[in-house]
Amino acid sequence: LCKILPEYVDSSKESAEAACDILSQLVNCSLKTLGLISTARPSFMDLPKSHFISALTVVFVNSKSLSSLKIDDTPVDDPSLKVLVANNSDTLKLLKMSSCPHVSPAGILCVADQCHGLRELALNYHLLSNELLLALSSEKHVRLEHLRIDVVSENPGQTQFHTIEKSSWDAFIKHSPKVNLVMYFFLYDEEFDPFFRYEIPVTHLYFGRSVSKDVLGRVGMTCPRLVELVVCANGLRPLDEELIRIAERCKYLSAVGLGECEVSCSAFVEFVKMCGGRLSQLSIMEEVLIPDQKYSLEQIHWEVSKHLGRVWFPDMMPTW
Repeated sequence: LCKILPEYVDSSKESAEAACDILSQLVNCSLKTLGLISTARPSFMDLPKSHFISALTVVFVNSKSLSSLKIDDTPVDDPSLKVLVANNSDTLKLLKMSSCPHVSPAGILCVADQCHGLRELALNYHLLSNELLLALSSEKHVRLEHLRIDVVSENPGQTQFHTIEKSSWDAFIKHSPKVNLVMYFFLYDEEFDPFFRYEIPVTHLYFGRSVSKDVLGRVGMTCPRLVELVVCANGLRPLDEELIRIAERCKYLSAVGLGECEVSCSAFVEFVKMCGGRLSQLSIMEEVLIPDQKYSLEQIHWEVSKHLGRVWFPDMMPTW
């Protein structure tokens, strides 16, 4: 019995082919954990799809107790997921399959419909549907503990993002009230229109590209369960009002990171004062803070430390 088989490969096609050859030979090995990990993407995607699927099918058919499967950035498809379900529906608890372009919403829905013990799921937004959330919310399904959704756009203006109905989110959070809903956004400004239009149960929110003041303002109005917020960049318009709104509405917020943004020192102090000691992680570059009549950069360190109940300094840009 092989319990764990992580396959690490580099960026070469030859390494990915070797990994598939190993998987193809596991006809007498029942795996519990399989993780296909490329140190440089996307090596598995460079393989002929049939070669990869054939190797993966060998594992799915011979593993009757697979509980953890990580297959990000691979050419896995709907038929191979059906094989997975047919042989491991009673044991699968974790499935991570972000950036799998050959899987359709129907394919992942098949997994949710049959794998009632699934507790952790990671996928791209295009696979998320009202039907999937309702399947994960059925009485037969265990409470989900972790759902990660990657919302990614490679070409601005060429990707159309659908809207998930509020009723589907409501059913989902009613069934799994303690779930960690993690969302990573890599979008351009004009692509945010379908998002944050009504209350959603997101707990961890990461913006990997620049995000507008308007979107961050909507976050404060629609994300009451928010625990962590990371903003890579915003531009040159201060986020004073948006941060205050987030502090007012997001009562569970405990971790904040701001990159290339601007916030006045007074607004930042007020934000920290409203959140108080529950801010266990606060990572702000010194360049983000704009001195004003009330606070200088020297003064803000003491004021923020007082409200946090611990010594705090802004992060410094390294000098080389």
